[in-house]
Amino acid sequence: MKALVIVGLVGGLALATILVLVWGVGTIWHSATALGLEGFGVVVGFHIVSIALVGCAWWMLGWERVDAKASRFIWGRLIRDSAAEALPLSQVGGFVLGARALTLAGVSGAFAAASTVVDVTLELFAQIGYTIIGLLFLEWLRPNNAIVTPVLVGVVIMGVAAAIFFAIQARGARFVEHSSNRLARQFLGRDISEVGAVQASIRDLQGRRSRLLLVASAHLAIWLLNGVETWLTFRLMGLALTLPAALAVDSLIYAMRSAAFMVPNALGVQEGGLVLLGLLFGVTPGASLALSLIKRARDLVIGIPALLVWQAIEARHVWRGGGRERKPITEWLR
Repeated sequence: MKALVIVGLVGGLALATILVLVWGVGTIWHSATALGLEGFGVVVGFHIVSIALVGCAWWMLGWERVDAKASRFIWGRLIRDSAAEALPLSQVGGFVLGARALTLAGVSGAFAAASTVVDVTLELFAQIGYTIIGLLFLEWLRPNNAIVTPVLVGVVIMGVAAAIFFAIQARGARFVEHSSNRLARQFLGRDISEVGAVQASIRDLQGRRSRLLLVASAHLAIWLLNGVETWLTFRLMGLALTLPAALAVDSLIYAMRSAAFMVPNALGVQEGGLVLLGLLFGVTPGASLALSLIKRARDLVIGIPALLVWQAIEARHVWRGGGRERKPITEWLR
């Protein structure tokens, strides 16, 4: 797996570099700076709200638990996204670090791991719905284009894979159980490494069908809000893209990112996808690459401070004696 991540990182970096060189650093920078510091602040603030909302969606999986406080899940989600976007990690690495941060905040390790698995699955189902909405907008605005069919095939494959993964979780397949406990031992502490602890929590969550539907619906609404953020960014850059067009671009670029989940930070995938989709709606490649630059700058501005705080908490955890003394760490998010 590490080899695939390295190959993805090198290939993505090469593609991003080629795109920047072809369309010119000056052109891209001019489009990006059209946003202005005030506009960039608006984009960053909007995205922070989105992160808080997806954290709350995660929290809804166990809101009745004594250790489940919304602030802790928002923090865990912030670390999950920051690790995936600001560090050279695949999305899987972000999931692990988010669960780790949630555990150090005072949530049961077994529930942190199990709820991460279930939340990621529900968010994937919601993303499939979001992608379908984007495809409908794309076909409406640009009928008979060459992108719809291959993306639709990808959506079907993604849907089947998500359904299979969901069914495997519910049935407690042996390899999932072993994988869950291996991750628990490595990242969440020895105290929850007993066989079946994480899997039992997953099965419990899977049995709450109305709760699952609520969380999936919340994720879909937040995906749509993410499209609004892209539309707002275009507008602040001085580009009069319609909201349906922005939703189409945003939904399809995130579908591409998910398909390339082993590429750290979706490097190159995001840039190439935005150039391709932008051309369909009359957005110049320079402006599309500028949008990608703005998104990456936004992620760094949010992610780096969050990761520095998380590292301070990790250091405090080690200094206080690791898993033997959790109270001082819990106090950070009371």
